[in-house]
Amino acid sequence: MNGYRILIITDHRKHTAENGVYPIGRALHHHPGFTQVDIVTRSHAAHADFFEKHLPGPLQATPVKHDFSFYPDGRDLSQNLRPVALTDYDVVWLRLPPPFPEKLAAMLTTCYPQQLFINHPAGILRTGSKDFLLDFPALCPPMQLCQTLEDIIQFKARFAIVLKPLRAYGGQGVVRIDGDQVSSEGKNLSFAQFARQYQADPQPYLGVKFLKNVSMGDKRIVVFDGHIMGAALRIPAPGSWLCNVAQGGNSIIAEVDADEEAIIAALQPTLAQMGVVMYGIDTLVGDDNKRVLSEINATSIGGLQQMAQQNGQPLVEQAVEILWQYIDRKLKNITC
Repeated sequence: MNGYRILIITDHRKHTAENGVYPIGRALHHHPGFTQVDIVTRSHAAHADFFEKHLPGPLQATPVKHDFSFYPDGRDLSQNLRPVALTDYDVVWLRLPPPFPEKLAAMLTTCYPQQLFINHPAGILRTGSKDFLLDFPALCPPMQLCQTLEDIIQFKARFAIVLKPLRAYGGQGVVRIDGDQVSSEGKNLSFAQFARQYQADPQPYLGVKFLKNVSMGDKRIVVFDGHIMGAALRIPAPGSWLCNVAQGGNSIIAEVDADEEAIIAALQPTLAQMGVVMYGIDTLVGDDNKRVLSEINATSIGGLQQMAQQNGQPLVEQAVEILWQYIDRKLKNITC
């Protein structure tokens, strides 16, 4: 078995004990196919040039050990530090919270063109914009890119809609419009009030038809290199239509149905070509009672450890094995 060196790049300031980087990091450490597992965090003062000025250069890394764990003060990411370069590693896992910085993605793509990234920064950036879903209209509910107030007016005339800021996440900034009634971040407005706010601070949105079955929850499905690892159903909090756990939703284990398997099969070739290896998709129940694609997340994919705890399967270890097989396949192709 070939042994590879992997560097994890993260930002522990937004971590909790539930963050998937810790169980996956431990599994990488224990896997015989990885001879070196190191991690760097954006919060280290020495990394300002890399993360803030987007300049290539050395980073301060710490080794991931068998007991690698979350601490609020980040102690497991600040011990036994040593200077490293991205080129010291066979693969770099970009585990940063969304939205992924555009200038950082450009620097990584330009300065490290031969580096194997998981996921590739260009792929993260493209899938990180909500309008990427417009490339897959057959998989999604009716949607439209709304770049002007007139676009919004025309789209809402067809049915109740939801407006999603293109690079927001976790339900932030989402607007629901039903006729003259607007709901935004817990506030109810008239459309005239919303229009005035929009004209004062316009931004592009992905407009999506509001689905009447949203109370049935959205399902997060985690995928590694085309393999479905597990799924969790997130149910909105009472009185809410937002399913995100960050917005008060509740998560339970779920099964993946045939419609969702077909969605993933349709997405996988495009995502693989973009260098997106691990990702999560969200589905909602459409008006025809079939699941449709509502989100793609290729940045900080979570939930795998929680799914494993709920179904009793070693999903983290299985995911790391799939990851190793992918890396082995890619690096052998590069060196042949």
